[in-house]
Amino acid sequence: MNTIGIHGMVWVGGFSKPEAEHAITSSAATGYSLIELPPVDPGTIDVEYIRGLLADNGLAISATLGLDEATDVSSTDQAVVQAGRERLLGALHMVTELGGNFLGGVIYSKLGRYAEPVSETGRANSVESITQLADEAAKSGITIGLEVVNRYETNVMNTVQEGLAFIKDVGRDNVTLHLDTYHMNIEERSFRDAIHAAHDAGKLGYFHVGESHRGQLGTGSVPWDETFSSLAEVGYDGVITFESFSSKVVHPTLSSTLAIWRNTWEDSYELASGARGFLRTHIA
Repeated sequence: MNTIGIHGMVWVGGFSKPEAEHAITSSAATGYSLIELPPVDPGTIDVEYIRGLLADNGLAISATLGLDEATDVSSTDQAVVQAGRERLLGALHMVTELGGNFLGGVIYSKLGRYAEPVSETGRANSVESITQLADEAAKSGITIGLEVVNRYETNVMNTVQEGLAFIKDVGRDNVTLHLDTYHMNIEERSFRDAIHAAHDAGKLGYFHVGESHRGQLGTGSVPWDETFSSLAEVGYDGVITFESFSSKVVHPTLSSTLAIWRNTWEDSYELASGARGFLRTHIA
């Protein structure tokens, strides 16, 4: 049976104590069993407090993040690469302390538009960074997920096939693909082919459901019937997390990075409840 999660930024822009309480209690109240934490500002995250909130509300946790210009592990600047590796290790340790078992997202490059293709040196730095991270994660039984995102958010991997090639170079069993329907809708020729390819390679590790316009599920152009039938065909029983962004609730840096220029929704509770009903119907 799938674990159904929700991204924390449906509720809040950060994860201070008041924000964490609101996000976690609201996620549980709307029927989710996992919350995806975005460690954008790790210094504001009180691990012990959040661990208690998770236990009180019966929620599991995962974490995803995107690196930035100063921490881009696909850079050719070794100081920047090292800063990125340190940031990834910090996020990994946070996941471990919270009792989670997954760290994903755009952790192999910066999250943002590049002006040119990834260089051979940059890709090699990225592969080495993920290899090191995976080895450290394996000590705590944590899976690393590489989110395949569109061409405007990375130049390292935009399709499942590119992601699989990258993972082959990493060569670690605990590194998987983190797929996202928002990005697949831009880059993949076939949702079914992409999902089957990731599964057949044994690398379908985490799944984001996001609408084409980042709003409510079922109101855009994502082929949902094909998506869920394909997941059923391959017997995917892992995490399915709802992700949506609006300028109403977003971290200031992510608003610019993700180009969240308008309110795709106003009411977090209404959005989350509607998405949970949508998922319940389609997964059933």
